[in-house]
Amino acid sequence: MAIASAINGAVRRVPAWPLYILGAAYVGWEFWSALTQQGAYAVEPINVLERQYGEAALLLLIAGLAVTPLRVWTGVNLIKFRRAIGLLAFFLVLAHFLVFVLLDVQSLSRVVTEVVKRPYVTVGFAAFVLLIPLALTSNNRAIRKLGPVRWRHLHKLVYPAAVLGALHYVWLVKGWPREPFIYMAVVIALLTLRLKWSQIRTLFVRRSRPADAS
Repeated sequence: MAIASAINGAVRRVPAWPLYILGAAYVGWEFWSALTQQGAYAVEPINVLERQYGEAALLLLIAGLAVTPLRVWTGVNLIKFRRAIGLLAFFLVLAHFLVFVLLDVQSLSRVVTEVVKRPYVTVGFAAFVLLIPLALTSNNRAIRKLGPVRWRHLHKLVYPAAVLGALHYVWLVKGWPREPFIYMAVVIALLTLRLKWSQIRTLFVRRSRPADAS
């Protein structure tokens, strides 16, 4: 706990706003790298840019999900950064979507076709839609208007959004690379850690009763 207290003391002196600058700089740098076809962008820059934005968004969603378990299990409190992390995750998902729409398919009708016919696009779009109300209500005014309880319930939409985002990544890639499955496992683990052990035991007991009865 002494280490956690030291970390919390240091965190209190660090503002959250620089995260927005870092996020904007990252988006701009990746776009410039794709535009000038530097490094990994030498071949298929649009696809690489689309993938980079999407993967960064998923990492930020995972970081946001990790804030509460980190505080509960270690005492390290990074809650002051969670709003910035969540908003950056949304804007990177938005950037990912805009690259897909404006630079990849370049047609609204094709976007609709892709969403309807390709499952990985469907779940990715669903995750994006779930994040929109969260981004719109990530401010103190929305908390006051909705009330803390309703606001917290609304923001639990990040859980299915994160699962759908990870599933989108798993479905998107070809073959069986480890990285997408690692992301999915981390998301599931973080959501599991949010449950109380009493709730987990109750869940397993309920599932085992029919088998015991038979």
